[in-house]
Amino acid sequence: MEAVAIDNKVKQVISNINNLPTPPIVFQQIQKALSEDDASAAQVAAILQEDPAISAKVLRLTNSAFYGLPREIETVKQAVVIIGMEAVRNLVLSASVLDMFHGDSLDRQYQDLFWRHSLAVASASRLVAAKSNTNEPIDIDSSFSAGLLHDIGKIVIACYLPDEFSQLVERRQTDTTTSDYDLEEMVFGYNHAQIGGFLGSQWKLPTKLQHAIVFHHEPSKCPVELLSPYVVHVGNFIAKKSFFDDAEELFNDKLEDGALERLGISEDMIPDLCERLKEEYLKAETFVQIAGV
Repeated sequence: MEAVAIDNKVKQVISNINNLPTPPIVFQQIQKALSEDDASAAQVAAILQEDPAISAKVLRLTNSAFYGLPREIETVKQAVVIIGMEAVRNLVLSASVLDMFHGDSLDRQYQDLFWRHSLAVASASRLVAAKSNTNEPIDIDSSFSAGLLHDIGKIVIACYLPDEFSQLVERRQTDTTTSDYDLEEMVFGYNHAQIGGFLGSQWKLPTKLQHAIVFHHEPSKCPVELLSPYVVHVGNFIAKKSFFDDAEELFNDKLEDGALERLGISEDMIPDLCERLKEEYLKAETFVQIAGV
């Protein structure tokens, strides 16, 4: 599959950041294992058991309202078998990212709003993936992770590029209608989606996840035929419509023409998806609590 192309300016910006977090070894090992054709649940479970903290989180998440399983899962191996190896990889990735970008160096209110929106988009993307009517199956756990990480470039800017972040905050005070995405282009010449995509490439995330991050605002510009950017694009719209519809300055992103059709979703399904999101979001909050934020 074609690699995600990232602007040289973005590469330079990221390369100048010291101490940028990297996913834990356990995630990297699971990534490597799943790249092999003969990967097994036992193999993934053995990798997980090397990290007791991550193992405990995976077990708690598997037994939480997030999955709503009918019986309690007692071992990591059972969890891998029941929810699947891909789902476990996505759980480890999501929990790790929540842990990596959570700290005291960032304004609490900004951090809280950021993760609440990311969680809403993750939950909405999961719903969109389940509701989509396409010839190609869409994995709901991968969709959740893509939604959770779609704005990861914003937190990189906030945590590691304080001068640029200050410029953005100052510009926002006089411009409340331009989207963050467009405002970043105006102020920096690049945007959070590109930053997030490059971070994803450094972390060697699955290519479809990288593409979902880079093209979640403009999925039709994705150079390869993928549904993941459309899922997150629609998920982002539904999340904002559900929670920010009365605040015009926060709800300034629009759906691309044809985005709903690409997923086999009709416009009259949007209100129901918004209502369901408000219910699902409560379950997903458990995810954040267990992940340690």
